[in-house]
Amino acid sequence: MRALVARRLDGPATAELIETPTPEPGAGQVRIKVAAAAVNPVDIATTDGTLINYNLTAPREQFGIGWDVAGTVDAAGPGADLPVGTAVIGVADLLGRPLKTHAEYVVLNASAVAPAPAGLQLAEASTFGLNALTAHQAFNAMALTPGQTVLVTGAAGGVGGYAVELGKHRGLTVVATAGEDDEQFVRSLGADHFVPRSADVTAAVHALFPAGVDGLVDAAVIGIGAQESVRNGGVHAHVVAGPPPTSLRGITVFPIFANANRADLVELVRLAEAGVISTRVADTYSLEDGPTAYERLAKGGVRGRLVLIP
Repeated sequence: MRALVARRLDGPATAELIETPTPEPGAGQVRIKVAAAAVNPVDIATTDGTLINYNLTAPREQFGIGWDVAGTVDAAGPGADLPVGTAVIGVADLLGRPLKTHAEYVVLNASAVAPAPAGLQLAEASTFGLNALTAHQAFNAMALTPGQTVLVTGAAGGVGGYAVELGKHRGLTVVATAGEDDEQFVRSLGADHFVPRSADVTAAVHALFPAGVDGLVDAAVIGIGAQESVRNGGVHAHVVAGPPPTSLRGITVFPIFANANRADLVELVRLAEAGVISTRVADTYSLEDGPTAYERLAKGGVRGRLVLIP
């Protein structure tokens, strides 16, 4: 089969299309024939060595690339409970694997896979797994209740956009920060208040809520500067991209690294089917053109997900 991998020997990694044996599923695993696989910022962090620099994984000769996938189960190992032929989505959350979802086939633990949403094309279904899972688990960790307030940074991006939608779904008042040109889009996701990132965000938040917001989903990974908008004793979800900021004023900091599990994926599929969370395909690329997609994403300004179609 063909797969995109990142090679790292004595310098920054680069994406390379290789031919490699088709993997076989082991006990409790399924093999997915990939129909679509979204490209995420973490894929860029894999190819440029950032994950190694942040001590999130050890140096290796080869890294698989790709976290999100949508496709069809075409083989199942002993004990796997998803029948061959099932349309599914999955998230490859393990770092350092030699092969991941940017390939013609991928093997995942069945526990990291769920039936695909009804009524969505598989390209659309490949776009929300990792980012919505991260936002969903951030809210689970913070345990905010209806009527409370949350600040979402990077609200026009992948994780931030889903944090706005999921925050509103949970009955929270959402303050969102993003670029000035993104205000209409972010409000369409459900944001109650918008603060351009060029403004003094802390001052703007305290003008709205003098004591500060109850929680923060820091999708832009601003760190302590964003935490200044949180009230004493509040909560802060730090989307992992290096060490978490210091916990000040009794604020609890939760480092969030997506944990692929079927229960959460099934809930997100339900929300996608109900239209609570959106799917956004910005563009599609062939597997061969995967490096071009990475380059485009790395330049910034992409709204939605770039999707590889093997």
